[in-house]
Amino acid sequence: VSTQSTWGFSFISVVVAVTKYNGDGMNPNISIAQGGVISAGVVYAIAGIVTEKFGYYWIDWLMPPSVTGAVVATIGLNLAKVAVIDISHSSLDLIIGLITIVITIMVSSYMPGYLRRLPILIGGISGCILHSILGNGFKLGPGLDFTPLEQAPWIAPPTFSLPQFNIQAIFTVAPVGIILVAENLGHIKAVGAMTSTPLDHMLGRAFLGDAMATIVSGIGGGCGVTTYAENISLMSVTKIYSSAVFIIAGLTACLLGFFPKFGAIVGVLPQGVLGGLSVILFGLVAATGGRIWVENAVDFGKARNIFPVGIALIFGAGDFTFNIAGFSMGGIGTATAAAVIANQLLKFKKTNPHQPSHVKTQHQIQTLI
Repeated sequence: VSTQSTWGFSFISVVVAVTKYNGDGMNPNISIAQGGVISAGVVYAIAGIVTEKFGYYWIDWLMPPSVTGAVVATIGLNLAKVAVIDISHSSLDLIIGLITIVITIMVSSYMPGYLRRLPILIGGISGCILHSILGNGFKLGPGLDFTPLEQAPWIAPPTFSLPQFNIQAIFTVAPVGIILVAENLGHIKAVGAMTSTPLDHMLGRAFLGDAMATIVSGIGGGCGVTTYAENISLMSVTKIYSSAVFIIAGLTACLLGFFPKFGAIVGVLPQGVLGGLSVILFGLVAATGGRIWVENAVDFGKARNIFPVGIALIFGAGDFTFNIAGFSMGGIGTATAAAVIANQLLKFKKTNPHQPSHVKTQHQIQTLI
């Protein structure tokens, strides 16, 4: 487990705050963040134990399909700016990114058999080859830079560090555990929608597994762990949902951690290719939120549905960040909190059972406002 691991989006802002990281090189105060990450894992584990012991119905009461769909959609929309920045980094990146998108969706739709399950891999490789031809060959823009690959050693052990338990860091980072519950819930709902298989009864175990991974990672100097929307997007694209694949992928990732050359290869990927693939992946996550609404027949003619969803989408897409007393909550967290709170405030509003909800009159629209 390396301090160079990629942090979950929910952890980034609070880790930067408690370590006072300036963005230059390795974070010298990462051990302070580790104590906070472990504390977030403990909070997360408590939520998992409660869910496993008393059931998941409290989650459905707190986050019905309208809210979970909003959280899932928000995750994709919140990451959209990352994809847009990457794909529009330069004129060449824009061209490569758009071509990468076209190749990826064409492979997913028209390639025969097994190849149809590899659209991201084929699209990414095709984009890199095209970027090399146009950049390195025809000099139409910056080519692929292989310097990091040449400088990286073939074999080297991962870097470990021990945690420090700082009270301020603990109180700043620990609440992220609550955000992870909401994020994980949305992700599991998304996977359930993709596979047409109810997974709610496994939420407690999912929370506990995530929590234990976060604690172990924090002990060794790694990142805070959460369910990543990118992986769920890949599941949607490839139609591969077997848990055995993720076990093999995890073991392979541990093994590759001893080969810095592999990490350097990832660093060589041009921004245009990464941006094009991100557009597809994050877009699929956002669209899955809509799928949850459709499959659960969410009625947007009701104020208790449309207002929480609308607020959440704006907070998430705009990355509305809440800062107070050193605690920072990013767009996904604020969107989730807003959707939950607004839904609870409007939950007990009485409706007329004899009025057909699918008829949208001017009077109905005005009463919403």
